[in-house]
Amino acid sequence: MSADVIVIGGGVAGFSAATALVEAGARVLVLEARPGLGGRATAFTDPETGERVDNGQHILMGCYTDTLALLERIGASDRVRWQAGLALAMIDQRGHESVLKLPPMASPLHLLGGVLAWDALNWRERLSVLRVGATLKPGAPEGRNFSSARHGVSNETVREWLIRLGQAPRLCELFWEPLALAALNQSIDQAAASYFVGVLERMFGPDPSSASLVMPVVPLDELYAEPARAWLEHRGNEVRVNAPARVEIAGDRVTGVRVRGEHMAAPVVVSTVPWHALGALFDVPPPALAATITDASATASLPIVTVNLWFDRPVMHEPLVGLPGRAFQWVFDRRAIVGGSGSHLSLISSGAESIVAMTNDALVDLALTDVRAALPGARAAPVRKGLAVREKRSTFSLAPDAPPRPQTETAIGGFLLAGDWIDTGLPATIESAAVSGHRAAAVVSTTKHAKHTK
Repeated sequence: MSADVIVIGGGVAGFSAATALVEAGARVLVLEARPGLGGRATAFTDPETGERVDNGQHILMGCYTDTLALLERIGASDRVRWQAGLALAMIDQRGHESVLKLPPMASPLHLLGGVLAWDALNWRERLSVLRVGATLKPGAPEGRNFSSARHGVSNETVREWLIRLGQAPRLCELFWEPLALAALNQSIDQAAASYFVGVLERMFGPDPSSASLVMPVVPLDELYAEPARAWLEHRGNEVRVNAPARVEIAGDRVTGVRVRGEHMAAPVVVSTVPWHALGALFDVPPPALAATITDASATASLPIVTVNLWFDRPVMHEPLVGLPGRAFQWVFDRRAIVGGSGSHLSLISSGAESIVAMTNDALVDLALTDVRAALPGARAAPVRKGLAVREKRSTFSLAPDAPPRPQTETAIGGFLLAGDWIDTGLPATIESAAVSGHRAAAVVSTTKHAKHTK
């Protein structure tokens, strides 16, 4: 088929761009180098259980407007379950369980009200949250337009920002640090505060539902990748897997791509490959992209480790429990999310540099130690199976001195960038990927319109 746009990458960014472009009237070809779709948000079949297992447990939030728009476009909105408001069960290192629940109030009053009613803290610790509430600007633009200078946090780490705002150590331990690790996948001693403040302003924006958890009830590739493929193909577009692409350029413009010797022409190519793979798209990196490729190659990668545990009986009843202060900060009950009679827990360790090199058995033992210390029901329950999943380059560094993130448009005409690492103002989330894909589609549509009106 002839394509108006070739999209490289079959993940969230790629399908956000491709479906938005088709909706605007373009013909699109999506090329994915791997045998399966989904990129870093996908699933695989466990050969022993036959169960579809995510490569890492992902959740969405009510503030993920671009992601939810993608699901709506492709008819997959029924594949997620909304939590009615934010309610987080937390079990501290002493085994004390408490629930942070946001009341149905206007934002950010619901955050303040929830923390002030949280019995895990004394009154002095609770009151310290007022200083954060006074700093957030819920009516501010979305994260993609976030200005760190407006908050005076340009060079601060998250911890420095929390200390400056007088946040109680126990509030940091139970809430701010686990939340920051989940959002940024980086220690609060390393990650820039600007990104965390941007996340908070989206979560605790004008609409109280922005802070609601939105849980996928199907494996990740079935959540969006396969529905997006079907949606595109139904409209006469093509999605190819096992199709590693090389970008071809003539002069200062893109001419298309090459896949195993086959040239595919297109006036526009949208790359959604991750930061560490950008240079590999070219036989010879073009000088016009030298600075972008250098910055991308110098961007540090950060791991996430997920350990899946199958017990012979149910051991928890909440879909999600926070485990602050432990190696694994969150535990999800897949049974409570997707149904079924078995018990399949997924434990997540964000910012997992210290454990990512451990063996599968060692990671399973570590996860078991954490979950049995927190959940009485798991202490006597036999484990049927344990499986560790490592994403060694799951996200990129958000340190204040990290290389700059690129814009959508490049110095090569017709060659655009998308992906969670593009400068969306957001950390490496599914929402950042969706924002970047929609932004690339908007650039193509705007450029095409401008040419037609000349």
